[in-house]
Amino acid sequence: MKLRELARKKCVPCKGGMKPIGSPEAKNYLAELPLWQLDKDEKKISREFTFDNFANAMIFVNCVAHIAEEEGHHPDIHIYYDKVKLSLTTHAIDGLSLNDFILAARIITDCTDKPEILQ
Repeated sequence: MKLRELARKKCVPCKGGMKPIGSPEAKNYLAELPLWQLDKDEKKISREFTFDNFANAMIFVNCVAHIAEEEGHHPDIHIYYDKVKLSLTTHAIDGLSLNDFILAARIITDCTDKPEILQ
């Protein structure tokens, strides 16, 4: 599935008992998500973004927060002076769901199209 197709999808609530996405499927989705990485346990994806300064990092974080609220799916966010690290997982199933990849795609298409804030 291409990046823009993923970004057009909507997150749906996950219930416990659903099976997490396995490694082959996760790697297929990751091929469309530049610089996102699968963790060793294959339970989350993450990416670090670098900015020129703290203010631009916060503009990005606010964009991510807005999308996360719209989708009802929230990343772990670690803010440093000029860096932001995002991690996505679906806690209800203790692993990855399509929602994680949808949110990552939305972050790319909606929040990183501002080259003036990205380094």
